[in-house]
Amino acid sequence: MSEEPSELSDPSGVSEPSGASGVSKPSGAADTAGAAKAAEPSADRPPTPQPPSPDAASPATGASGAAPQTATAAPVASSPRLQAPPPRQAPPPHPGGPWQPPVKRPSATAKLRPATPPPAPPAVLAAVLATAVLSALLLGDGLGVNLLIVAVPAALAAAFAAREAGRQLRPWTATWAVGGLALLAVPALRDAGWPTFLAVVSAFALGSLALHGSRSWPGVLIGSVGLLDSIGPGVRWGWRGVRERADDSRGRWATGIRTTAVALALLVVFGTLFASADAAFADLLGRLIPDVSIVDGPWRTFLFLVGLVGALAAARTAAAPVRWDGLTVKPGRPRARMEWALPLIVLNLLFAAFITLQLVVLLGGYEKVREATGLDHAQYARQGFWQLLWATLLTLLVIALALRWAPRGSARDRTLVRAVLGTLCVLTLVVVASALRRMDLYVDEYGLTRLRISVAAMELWLGTVFVLILAAGVFGARFLPRAIAVSAAGAVLAFGLISPDAVVAEQNVRRFEDRGSIDLAYLRDLSADAVPALDRLPEPQRSCALRTVQRELRGSDSPWYATSWGEARAAEILRERPVSVDRGTCYGLGTDGVREGEREGEQGGYERDRDEYDPY
Repeated sequence: MSEEPSELSDPSGVSEPSGASGVSKPSGAADTAGAAKAAEPSADRPPTPQPPSPDAASPATGASGAAPQTATAAPVASSPRLQAPPPRQAPPPHPGGPWQPPVKRPSATAKLRPATPPPAPPAVLAAVLATAVLSALLLGDGLGVNLLIVAVPAALAAAFAAREAGRQLRPWTATWAVGGLALLAVPALRDAGWPTFLAVVSAFALGSLALHGSRSWPGVLIGSVGLLDSIGPGVRWGWRGVRERADDSRGRWATGIRTTAVALALLVVFGTLFASADAAFADLLGRLIPDVSIVDGPWRTFLFLVGLVGALAAARTAAAPVRWDGLTVKPGRPRARMEWALPLIVLNLLFAAFITLQLVVLLGGYEKVREATGLDHAQYARQGFWQLLWATLLTLLVIALALRWAPRGSARDRTLVRAVLGTLCVLTLVVVASALRRMDLYVDEYGLTRLRISVAAMELWLGTVFVLILAAGVFGARFLPRAIAVSAAGAVLAFGLISPDAVVAEQNVRRFEDRGSIDLAYLRDLSADAVPALDRLPEPQRSCALRTVQRELRGSDSPWYATSWGEARAAEILRERPVSVDRGTCYGLGTDGVREGEREGEQGGYERDRDEYDPY
């Protein structure tokens, strides 16, 4: 009885029986502690129930033979009802599940984008600001030499950004850049709107290629408009540069603003005094300084933003261009040799038969054509030109598909590809020559127009493309994409420099001198570029042809930077020899849409044959 209080009052499970001289630990205590430790939950696995130890469950454990309290401790630690429940494990993530955030996948062009460049340096920011200011001041009055003036600081901004990024000037980059600036000379030289539009679009494409440095087909095609991809990044890049420079040099910004304000104040004060002192100086100053009014404020602001954003996009692209050459086109599955070669051989035979007939017609003369078909020269020429133009375009598509599917694994396959496609290119060149000959015959009969000279120029460029394809078959196709792009830009530049309106007027004037017939209703709608040629006409035809141009030039108040050289030269000619006949006289000559040759079956520059008319 004396041992019970000690066993019940001792919570540690250590008993000190009466008469014992030392402390003794029951033998079941170690097993109980081990079982309790094994019953603790682990971080790696859930706890598992442990069987009770037989020593701990025995009531006769211990040195004294009494039942210690460890007999009740072991069952408590190993009881399943008293163990902690296993932790609940989270289910594995399921992409796209209803409770998961959307998975953000990288864009298709993410691998093509380089690292973000450092903030824009001060030289780039200054050139960009100059571009924006010049755009607001000069571009609001029209296009002329001002477009070239605005492009110069934008090109400098791109050059500064490229140098800061460590890019080197390469021959093809210089070719694109020089070609783009040369194309911007067309608005400065020509008054006609359609060559100007082609030149500006081509200049944008060449500038984008100069910034990207593309060389493959995807790179050249997408890189020509890839500058648009840098509009948003360019604005953010420029803003980072402005914030960084503003934090580092606040004192210098204040000094620059004060210096600019003082310089402007001096120019305004002394310029006003000199202008009031001399009328000639006032007139010169009025011509040089842009006329900016409050009414034009929204339009000038829009032009400022266009120049700012465009220059930032160009500079950002020069610093870190998107690598459009990284886009690859999956190659086509090579076909069997006869599967692709046989259709092209049949096409070559068809081309050869057509060309043989053309040679017979040209050698036999058009009298045989008239006898066989009942068509005169012009009708025969008009009948086939557009068909031959479409045949030329479709041949380019056939060559592209053949190159995609033709096998080139062996030397024999490559030789067959060169032979079949080379023959097709040569025969197509003959078709191009036949189409141009038909156009020449039609122009000789009915005169030259803008549309006729345009499609003839396009046919000439297509012939150049086939020559380049032939050269690529001999020397390799590495430079073919860039060579075709250069040929297109060169064709647009040449088309603008020859002045199409002047060529149209010149041909019609010569035709009038030879045949005495002219379409004044059409010629009076030409631009100022045609004035030097039309000035050779006798009166009253000269005045009737130039009456509309003179009225437009007198009503125009464009400043020097928005006036082309063609307009200036036409204004000088008409100032020396103004129009001298009235409107009624011109109506008597048929300038109201009906020309002198109407009684012979022609009207308004179009051939009248029952219900048919000339579509071009």
